[in-house]
Amino acid sequence: MNRQANFTLAPSSLTDELYQSLRRRIVNGEIAAGEKLTEHRIATEYDVARPTAKACLERLTVLGLLRRSAHKTAVVPDFHADEIHDLFFSRGTVESAAVTVLAAEGLVPAEAAEAQVLIEAAARDGDFERQVGADIAFHTALVSGAGSERLSRMHELIMGEVHLTMGRFQAHRAAQGTTVAHEHATILAGIEARDPDTARLRLSEHLDHARDRLLTGLETSAQETAAGE
Repeated sequence: MNRQANFTLAPSSLTDELYQSLRRRIVNGEIAAGEKLTEHRIATEYDVARPTAKACLERLTVLGLLRRSAHKTAVVPDFHADEIHDLFFSRGTVESAAVTVLAAEGLVPAEAAEAQVLIEAAARDGDFERQVGADIAFHTALVSGAGSERLSRMHELIMGEVHLTMGRFQAHRAAQGTTVAHEHATILAGIEARDPDTARLRLSEHLDHARDRLLTGLETSAQETAAGE
């Protein structure tokens, strides 16, 4: 028997644009922690088809920018201190493995060097959003440079939540942009010197500072919420 199946395909460019827009709104806090996102809401706000909205919700959920249990509405996650510690434990494990591989060969990925130039420029300009984007790109390039698809997939999942926490608590504003750029430079120097121990140490120090800024931001946010109640 001849059966004809109908498949609905969302235009990839439209889905990508929708994803990027919602990601920015979530990361920048325009869509707040605890706020619900439904297919109907997205389809209405952006005038897109429900399947396009659904695809976007699924992508945001996979990357940790939304959470939902079975048959529940997707919600922008809130983070507590234990989650941030666990997030950076996982991040450090993956990035340390990548830096070890790179330093063994003295290989600095071109994309990491380019991201470093961008973060230095963003620091000079005081452009917070661009600085965060360049920071994400820098660490993503280090992991990609190790040449392991599975390591990169794990890192992508982790960095979705990292990006969300960085935007939510505006952690980069708690440190001078030049400080973050300098820490990146010391990681690259360890890689170029073919010194895995130094590269790992500088990475660990950098991630510890980033984690502590987030925890401070979390505590400040909690205090402000309590004071407003």
